[in-house]
Amino acid sequence: MRKSFWAGVRLGVPFAVVGFVLSMSFSVLARNAGFTALQAIVTAAFVFAGSAQFAALAVIASGGTAVAAVAAGTLMNGRFLAMGTALAPSLPGRPLKRAIQGQAVVDSSWALADRGDGTFDRWQLFGSTAPQYITWLLGATVGAFAGDLLGDPSRWGLDAIFPTFFLGILIADLRNPRGRVVALCGAAIALALVPFTPPGVPILAAAAAALLGLRR
Repeated sequence: MRKSFWAGVRLGVPFAVVGFVLSMSFSVLARNAGFTALQAIVTAAFVFAGSAQFAALAVIASGGTAVAAVAAGTLMNGRFLAMGTALAPSLPGRPLKRAIQGQAVVDSSWALADRGDGTFDRWQLFGSTAPQYITWLLGATVGAFAGDLLGDPSRWGLDAIFPTFFLGILIADLRNPRGRVVALCGAAIALALVPFTPPGVPILAAAAAALLGLRR
């Protein structure tokens, strides 16, 4: 248990560094959109999901309602339903205990904890999430209070971090032939839908490619 947890911590550190920058840029943009420093930090602490936070922020910044912002964030986080379903058999205890353990799931930790045989190392999941949550809060705090010093995040090239972050998660699975097929199918579905559907829909639809992984 302890060995697995600390192995997860070590694996999670590189993603934690990236998460710091992402969370910092979120707070900068949130302050520009009218959030107070406390609102930006609390949002980061409770949501802890970059894509959902940025999707909701985009709605608010364009004049949308809070309900529309929550809906956008929920749509972006729809992928966690599939991830949670896959993880559930590896979590012990009653439903409430498993639900609490499931709060540790983020994209990178979920991928790092995957043993490759349909099961997950839950302690490695917890370990890899721990440093990421800490730096996520630190980044949000720095961005909320020092955003004026940073200026526009896009001028630092921070807009390229998101795709790089998810590509880093994907690389490990690309070593598996079936993983490459699923990745290519998912990319094709997403690219085909981008011109015609609202943001978030292509990502959710692309997740259907993961069903190929059910074939033995």
